Amino acid sequence: MTDAAGRVFRKSQPNPPAGFFAAEARGLQWLATVEDGPPLPDVLAVDEHSITLTHIETGPSSASAAEDFGRALAAMHRAGASAYGAGWPGYIGTIPLDNTHNAANESWAQWYAERRVLPYVQLARDRGALAGGDVRALESACARLPNSDEPPARIHGDLWSGNVLWGADGRVWLIDPAAHGGHRETDLAMLALFGEPYLDHIVAAYDEADPLADGWRDRVGVHQLHPLLVHAVLFGGAYGPRAAAIAAHL
Repeated sequence: MTDAAGRVFRKSQPNPPAGFFAAEARGLQWLATVEDGPPLPDVLAVDEHSITLTHIETGPSSASAAEDFGRALAAMHRAGASAYGAGWPGYIGTIPLDNTHNAANESWAQWYAERRVLPYVQLARDRGALAGGDVRALESACARLPNSDEPPARIHGDLWSGNVLWGADGRVWLIDPAAHGGHRETDLAMLALFGEPYLDHIVAAYDEADPLADGWRDRVGVHQLHPLLVHAVLFGGAYGPRAAAIAAHL
């Protein structure tokens, strides 16, 4: 389907990583199966070099749309996943994500450390974005990550403000997922990382629909380690030291 004006949105790259657009399509389709979840664009076509989606007309943000989004996000997370990870190789930006499902005896903390933190510590170090002391702080923190007894949630995986579209239809749409089975607090921490309009309304409505575990605010930094390290790999700057500072206080 196209929008009322017959428009579509097409993204392309001349030399994308193998399976790059297929991973985006799989993630969009998987998240969209949740009946009461946030709306996502339909995948109209996908090939090795491009993806074509329905066009989303954007509009103003509002408190009421934020509250509806909070409830919808809770429903999407609640739909769950069979395990941490996904059944397809993933990407965040153009960086590969190891979506290998966790083993039966592997905790969320182990999976998060081994699939989401340590690989990007190594990449950031190799690209000169992390000094030796920062590397040691992050590696040490991975042994002290708080565990979770919550089941895997169906998460967007890259839920920063640029991937949240306030639609002209009054709904909040999601785009560009790095979707996988993960911890629901990860999406909320990502929303907070770079600022999101009406974040307090989103979180309050989410917590009312599906109450968050005690102490979740104290764990926001844990869930921000991965996106900060990804930004360190891509952009350098202060992102790596910021991740290391969080790690040092765990």
